[in-house]
Amino acid sequence: MGQHRSTQRYESKQPEKDRELIEEIRKQVKCRKHRKYGYRRITEVLRVLGWLVNHKRIYRLWSTYDFKLPRKPKGKKRYNGNGQNACDQKPPDYVDHIWSCDFVEDKLENGRKVRILDIIDEFTRECLATESGFTLKAHDVTDVLRYLFQVRGCPTYIRSDNGPEFISEAVKTFLLNSGVETLYIEPGSPWEDGYVESFNARMRDELLNGELLLNLTELKYVVDRWRMDYNHSHPISP
Repeated sequence: MGQHRSTQRYESKQPEKDRELIEEIRKQVKCRKHRKYGYRRITEVLRVLGWLVNHKRIYRLWSTYDFKLPRKPKGKKRYNGNGQNACDQKPPDYVDHIWSCDFVEDKLENGRKVRILDIIDEFTRECLATESGFTLKAHDVTDVLRYLFQVRGCPTYIRSDNGPEFISEAVKTFLLNSGVETLYIEPGSPWEDGYVESFNARMRDELLNGELLLNLTELKYVVDRWRMDYNHSHPISP
């Protein structure tokens, strides 16, 4: 044919083979519920939808078609605390062994601050409660815990920081009467309560940072809906 063989190229059929899969990945990435998912959790979502794929194939397409999430800027390096009640010093061993409590703060569209009380089971990572309000005090914490103790039973320990809502005499007395021991982390060491801090970061990243909340009623609905989705259908990275 008068052509040198170096001028000939094999035309790959792979792009045509992956076309439907690429469109499904793009659809899931654009879905508001999955907008902060990485390739591993998108792989789990695709498997639930019936796609027979592994994470290596998804990673190849993820990199080729630039589905990557923007990298977060590196902040100040943090070191593990030395407190005896830290999560790495006293980890959970079974369901309802250790619960964690903490607050997340956000703002409504009108600028008013709101608080969300998160309570999780450290062993299963299940979110047991998300109580929202403009002001949440010690009696609110006691009310939420009393309800959980009645419907689920009491944990062995509750881990928290030294916020006034958690170290008040009312909360301490209630926990003592319920037979629940407290694990207070060292002041200024949030990494010692790593399980709930990780959950709070995920809630902020996947939900709060992407929502425009008009009022407290809407906040409660959106947060509770996200909690149910997190507990029952949230994919866990391998």
